[in-house]
Amino acid sequence: MTPKGHKALDDELKTLKTIERPAIIAAISEAREHGDLSENAEYHSAREKQSFIEGRIKELEGLISLAQIIDPATLSGTIKFGATVELVDENTEEEKTFQIVGEAEANIEKGLLNINSPLARALIGKEEGDSVEVKTPGGTKDYEIVKISYI
Repeated sequence: MTPKGHKALDDELKTLKTIERPAIIAAISEAREHGDLSENAEYHSAREKQSFIEGRIKELEGLISLAQIIDPATLSGTIKFGATVELVDENTEEEKTFQIVGEAEANIEKGLLNINSPLARALIGKEEGDSVEVKTPGGTKDYEIVKISYI
């Protein structure tokens, strides 16, 4: 996991513990005051949300406790975890930039590519100027590696 990804998960965990959890406990307490719990939709909704929050807290604690933090700025050379890679689709000439990150911080819309994805696996070990062929669910794609950086 990158330091940035670790910080994002840690921030989410702190928000859940210090803001979301106390708020939902207050909502459950308020809903209990409305009487019969068996027909109290507010109570059931609040309990469901509490269950989600507690599950997410456990998930984040597990991810953070097992995380190995790797600072990409200390790396160089061929493509590996943490690399920011500029690619050109050889068929459409479309340029794309991705950073290869861990599964927990991956977000393709933000250009954060899961290290276990077909594209990342094809890129690992390659150098600038290399071409890669990637088998994706949508078919085969060919990319040229334009630039590799570790920021």
